[in-house]
Amino acid sequence: MSAHRRYQDVANALKDLIHETGLDVGDRLPPERQLAERLSVSRALVREALLMLEIDALVEVRKGSGTYLAKPPTKPVTQSQDDIGPFELLQARQLLESAIAAFAADMVTKNDIVRMRDALDLERKDIETGSADHSGDELFHRLIAEATQNSVLVDMVNELWRKRDQSPMWAKLHSRIFDVGYRRNWLEDHQRILAALRAKDPNAARTAMWQHLDHVRETLMDLSDVDDPAFDGFLFQAVKAPD
Repeated sequence: MSAHRRYQDVANALKDLIHETGLDVGDRLPPERQLAERLSVSRALVREALLMLEIDALVEVRKGSGTYLAKPPTKPVTQSQDDIGPFELLQARQLLESAIAAFAADMVTKNDIVRMRDALDLERKDIETGSADHSGDELFHRLIAEATQNSVLVDMVNELWRKRDQSPMWAKLHSRIFDVGYRRNWLEDHQRILAALRAKDPNAARTAMWQHLDHVRETLMDLSDVDDPAFDGFLFQAVKAPD
């Protein structure tokens, strides 16, 4: 039996709101901020609910304009029931991976550091060549878990990445992002994490990982904001999300 997802409640609340306000097909939905205030939930939850409704073809995103009703809403939720909201997933990763980074700082070996450095070299090369391959990024995070020498923690991190890679909502979120300049900022985050691990400083490693995944969340929220006039749907690039 699949777990209940909070964004499903918000999606159904949005459907009720559409009925109550009499929106017709082709009408623009209120901006996310207004929806969040009206429903007394976070913008991240509203973003996740709208992503699900977009996957269900209930709404459509228009270039630099916002979100529009594509067909009359129905209840209950019919698709994406087993998916995990991207920002819920990032929150889980932030809690788990920051603790793992702290533990890894105590357990890390010279060979672990060498492998992590190689992963960052791969990430840097992909950025410099404009490659859409983000395997160096993912490898770096997995290697930190492996440095704990705890197979249960490794399995937990691997499972979170598996959920992300198989998530339609994550793919839909990232299909909105056309400015990939953030990759250099995230590489700098990774370098700070590696420096803390090399220094075998658990507190610094925990903080660096926490801040990194906070940057990931903020970046994805900003760059996928369809209410922002700068958002340009015609410039989409189908690239795999690095984090």
